[in-house]
Amino acid sequence: MLALAGCGGDSGGLPESTSAALETYARIVHASYEDSAAAARAMDADLEALVATPSATTLEAAKQSWLDARIPYLQTEVYRFYDGPIDGMDGDPEGLINAWPMDEQTVDYVEGEPTAGRINDASFTITAEALLDENGAGGEADVVTGWHPIEFLLWGQDLTEPAMRMPGQRSFEDFATAANADRRGLYLTTLGDVLVGHLDELTAAWAPDTAGNYRATFLADAPEESLRKVLTGMIIFAGFESAGERLQAALDAGDQEEEHSCFSDNTHVDAIEDIRGVRNVWRGRYVRTDGTTIEGTGLRAVVEELDPDLAAQISTSIDEALAAAQTMPVPFDLAIAPGNAEGNAAVQATIDALRETEMLLTQVFVELGFTVPEPE
Repeated sequence: MLALAGCGGDSGGLPESTSAALETYARIVHASYEDSAAAARAMDADLEALVATPSATTLEAAKQSWLDARIPYLQTEVYRFYDGPIDGMDGDPEGLINAWPMDEQTVDYVEGEPTAGRINDASFTITAEALLDENGAGGEADVVTGWHPIEFLLWGQDLTEPAMRMPGQRSFEDFATAANADRRGLYLTTLGDVLVGHLDELTAAWAPDTAGNYRATFLADAPEESLRKVLTGMIIFAGFESAGERLQAALDAGDQEEEHSCFSDNTHVDAIEDIRGVRNVWRGRYVRTDGTTIEGTGLRAVVEELDPDLAAQISTSIDEALAAAQTMPVPFDLAIAPGNAEGNAAVQATIDALRETEMLLTQVFVELGFTVPEPE
C-alpha cells in the first residue's frame, strides 16, 4: 500500500478551521457508513427473499438492492489508506468487503467449468467463519467475501460483447432447480450477513459519544496528525487507486475483465460515486440516502486559509473529474473498448482530472509541512 506519512519541516501552525473540518469529517464518515450498513441490510433481506422464493422478480429486486447499496458505500472509499478502521494494520476489513479483481471460478461455475468453485465442492462447509478464513487463500484474486462475490452470484459472468450493453445474465433457476442451488443460496445469504456485520463494525468505530472508539481517538489526537490522515486518504484514493488501479489499468487493457464491477456493468457508477466521496470530504457536505444533508466545514475551508488560489484549483479539478466521469459512455466496458475514441477520451479525461486533483492535494501536503515519501 502507498503511504503518505510523517510531519516534517515547519508547518507554521495549522489553519484555524482545522478542528472544525475534522469534526465535520468524522460526522460525514459516520453517516455514510451508517447509510451503507442500512442499505446493505436492505439488500440482505432481498437476498433472503430471492433464496426463499426464487423467481425473475425476486432476482431483479436483489440486483437493484445491490446497485442501491453500492452508492453510499462507494462514497466511503476515500476514508482508506491511512490505517483507519477500514484498512486496519493488515488491510482488513476492506479486503473482506470490496476486494477486487475476483477470480470468479473460485466461488461458482464459469463458462466451460460447470463444477468450479466452493459452491460446487460438497466437501467445503459454507459458514461465515469458513468464508472469512478462505478469503485470499488461493491468492489475491481468490476473493471469497464482499460486494463482488455477491455481484457475481446475482449477475453471473458477463459474456456478452460490450456493444450489446448487457451485464451478466444469470438465471433465477440457479437458486431453484440448478445443481447445488441450495448451496448457492446459502453462500449468497451468508455473504450478505457477513457484509452487514463488517459495515456495522465500521459504523460503530466512527459513532459519536463512544469512549475509546476510533472516532474518539481521531478527534483527540494532535490535529496535524488527523489532518494528515484525511489528506492521505484523499490523495492516494484519487490518484493511485481511482485514476491508476481502476481506470488507467482498465483503459490500457481495453478488457471488460479489468473493470471494477464487471458482472453488473456498474463500473461507471463506481467511478462517479468514488469521486463524489472525495468531493464530500473537500466540501464538508454529504447528502444521506434519506435526502437529509450533513454540512459543515470541509477541507476546502482549511486550504482556503492556507492558499486561496490552490483551494480554487482543487475545487475545479474535483468538479471536472466528477463531470468527466458522468460523461463516460455506459457500460464502462464499451467506453474502454479498443477503437472507441470517444469513450476512451472520456475515461482519459476522468483520469487526467483525478491526477490533477492528486497533484494539487499533494501541494497542500507540502505547504502544511508534511513529508510526502516516494511510493512503496
